[in-house]
Amino acid sequence: MTKEGAGRDAPAPSSTSRGPRPARVRTRGRVDVRDWAGGIRFSAFTAIMLGLVVLAVFVLVPTVGTYLSQRQQIAALEQSVQLTADDVALLEQQKDRWADPAYVTSQARARLYYVRPGEVVYLVDDDIPDSSVPAEQAPVSDQVVETKADWMAQLVRSVANSGLAQTGAAPADGKPVG
Repeated sequence: MTKEGAGRDAPAPSSTSRGPRPARVRTRGRVDVRDWAGGIRFSAFTAIMLGLVVLAVFVLVPTVGTYLSQRQQIAALEQSVQLTADDVALLEQQKDRWADPAYVTSQARARLYYVRPGEVVYLVDDDIPDSSVPAEQAPVSDQVVETKADWMAQLVRSVANSGLAQTGAAPADGKPVG
């Protein structure tokens, strides 16, 4: 055996080594937390980077919240602009119709009952046939029926009469109240 070959077979001694590690048997699907936690190295650089990440989160979260709320406001305003543009288009369409003399004439006849000189117009008030008028419905129950009296007028008369009454009724035992 040569000196070169001997160095490969045996592990080199380490200054931090405290003895041989016991062999751990890995079971299927399980992780030994002690091995994992022992492998984590926490240095000053890691602490600084973690601090910068936390600082970035604290700085950016309010900014992102503001950005999202402003995007929602912009979307609502764009929708409002679209609705207003639709209303403007409808109003322009109406304006174009009112520019047509035939439309103005038809509206004057229909809405204001205007006629041309010499024309005779007949207005029929109740032009619905009796068969199309719905018959009165039967009462829903025997106890609940619709009254035919004007309850508002009765209420006003009752309040007015009670306010105008000059005499009060004396107590039944004859003693004054008070």
